[in-house]
Amino acid sequence: MSEAKMPIARRSFLKMMGAGGLLLAMPAAAGDKPYLYSQAQALNCAGVLQISPAGVITFFVPRAEMGQGINTGLATLIAEELNTPPEQIQILHGGAHEDYKNPIFDMQVTGGSTSIYAHYQPLRQTAAMARELLLDAASEKLNMDRGSLHLRDGKIWLASKAYSLGDFVELAQTLPAPQAVNLKPQSKFRFIGQYNKRLDAMAKITGQARFGIDVGSPQIPGHTSVINNSDANIPNLKKAALLRCPVIGGTVKSHNGDELKSLHGVVAVVEIFNGVAVLAEHHWQAKKALTQLVVQWQLPELVKQSSPAIRQQFNAALDQRGQQAFTSGDTDAVFAGADKIITADYYAPFLAHATMEPMNCTVWLQKDVADVWVPTQAPDLSQAMAAEFCDVKRDNIRVHSTYMGGGFGRRSNQDYVAEAVAIAKASGEPVQLLFSREDDIQNDYYRPASAARYRAVLDSQGRIQAWDVNRVGPNIMAYTVDHILEAVLPQFIPNAFADWLSKRGYGVFEDWKVDSSSVEGLWEDYDCANKQVWQTTVDPGLRLGYWRSVGHSFSGFFTESFIDELALAAGQDPLAFRLAHTKNNPRLAAVLNKVAQLSNWQQRAELAAKGRYLGLASVFSFNSYVAQVAELSIVGGQPKVHKVYCVADCGQVVNPDTVKAQMEGGIVFALSAALNGEITLKDGAVEQSNFHDYPLLRLNESPEVEVAIVPSSEAPSGAGEPGVPPLAAAVANAIFAASGKRLRDLPLRLS
Repeated sequence: MSEAKMPIARRSFLKMMGAGGLLLAMPAAAGDKPYLYSQAQALNCAGVLQISPAGVITFFVPRAEMGQGINTGLATLIAEELNTPPEQIQILHGGAHEDYKNPIFDMQVTGGSTSIYAHYQPLRQTAAMARELLLDAASEKLNMDRGSLHLRDGKIWLASKAYSLGDFVELAQTLPAPQAVNLKPQSKFRFIGQYNKRLDAMAKITGQARFGIDVGSPQIPGHTSVINNSDANIPNLKKAALLRCPVIGGTVKSHNGDELKSLHGVVAVVEIFNGVAVLAEHHWQAKKALTQLVVQWQLPELVKQSSPAIRQQFNAALDQRGQQAFTSGDTDAVFAGADKIITADYYAPFLAHATMEPMNCTVWLQKDVADVWVPTQAPDLSQAMAAEFCDVKRDNIRVHSTYMGGGFGRRSNQDYVAEAVAIAKASGEPVQLLFSREDDIQNDYYRPASAARYRAVLDSQGRIQAWDVNRVGPNIMAYTVDHILEAVLPQFIPNAFADWLSKRGYGVFEDWKVDSSSVEGLWEDYDCANKQVWQTTVDPGLRLGYWRSVGHSFSGFFTESFIDELALAAGQDPLAFRLAHTKNNPRLAAVLNKVAQLSNWQQRAELAAKGRYLGLASVFSFNSYVAQVAELSIVGGQPKVHKVYCVADCGQVVNPDTVKAQMEGGIVFALSAALNGEITLKDGAVEQSNFHDYPLLRLNESPEVEVAIVPSSEAPSGAGEPGVPPLAAAVANAIFAASGKRLRDLPLRLS
């Protein structure tokens, strides 16, 4: 999801602010505080930190861990102010609760590379407040001067004598909160900026970590589940496979499900809102039975759409002007008086997320309560969606967040929760729904296809005088509103009215309001006094979702390709041209200079003599600055990327190794899409189905990646997504250097 400039303190954090400082709230009645609290006498801080009478420090992670290392990153913030190594902190995943909202979105969503940015101050303040209360309690209980005590490594120390934190939690709860707390200065950091151990690495390496797909399977002997609330006692759990309409949005007219009930292992066949599900004792039995299911479908309007026609619609709309997204100066006047206008059109296709762990959800409905085990980026949305599809009140639905094998934005959508709950309700059985890879590829919430026409005017010195962009394509936000509004509205609102209201978003974002994710990255990075940007909505009807780096995933390719074309038109070096237009953007200039140094940019002619070519791109996204150089050769008529140099300025870095890993992963993710990624439609149905026709980058295709992080004392910013946007343009620009062919469409293919 897109970044937004908002105050760092979250609403639930502010609710605990008293007349002079932070109040540490004890859990009240069940449901009033996160249900994970189990020790009535523990010191409970802001819903995320608990210190027990045994001295155990437990951190309830408010953001979803999907491989990006946020468990470790956020625990490091707690650890710093408690002066205790992160590995001494017990970590549990937060379920659905008000206290775990992301302050950027005021929802419990993990996305937009906001986790560190949003929680850097609040979590440190929470831990610092706990530290001060414990030290105050120790001073009073031991009758010692406060200055003679300090907290280190999970203990209160008086000279060389150590006391358990648990000795002081009961008294600490009764003490008034300090008027203010001092956070550690950067010069005294013990863990922030240098802690590199992944706290979940051993659990994942040994198979102990519990992902959503593991729910209901035997746990490793002697191992305590790392998800919250054991799933070992779900009685008679059935495995479900669902046949959906081949055109997303279709519904069932008729089916032969009764004929399947006699098949081995099959327990039930049920119809739900978007398909027919088979329940069996084992997943393979359900999936095999599904092959014998015959369904007659009521097809939606999307059946009229195919990719060649969609591309024609986009191309025709490039000549139009929709809503104005941005304007500065007098762009039209400059174009009207220009002797030469440089123009280029670009295109990026629909893309699927293809997470390594397919979508899955486990549901146990029990009278007036329900348990949902789910790998989700938005537990509160999972809870709301579950409530919409069963007869259980929202507050009585317990969401158990698990590890997830990749998210990339896909798991912010809740269709798989809705399906699993609907199947459980229809069958009366505890159910685990698991997508096949084909289900996953063909029933995604896709990255929107986009076209863009760029126009610019250069002066005699090669400076950009005017900049105009028209982006054509559908809007993610309209689909997001449609997907979640019915679930998040108050439950007393009639379903029919909620459904009508949710559909209004399409018109709003076509006619009244520009979806920021449709136009982000189209104008911000480079100096130019006269700019205008347009959003022209053309929506084929394929449902959309947030894909890693969102609008920057296509605008990065468009803008940085066009900047290279302008540099060529100006007769300038691509690096020098960029630097000449970043006088007002020194941090972007800094990463450009650093990546040029790292990649030996100035020696690229000597490299080209050896058959290796360099391409440059840089993008500001999610409050971070990233520049990349791709080094490639042409092998068998196609590009072979050998190495990618990457420089990132993410502000204050909490865990350097995690930032490097995110840049490396983002580059591989982006290169898969740049070279191979394309979702196409035929008569409304997605044509791709598995990795044979929607391939991910293989090990032998993966480049060497060298990452440098810019040291900074600026506020932390995003790391999970900013590694993606520059890559496609860097590769395309290198391809031009190697072949003289300017590729303006993704994926990048020379033939």
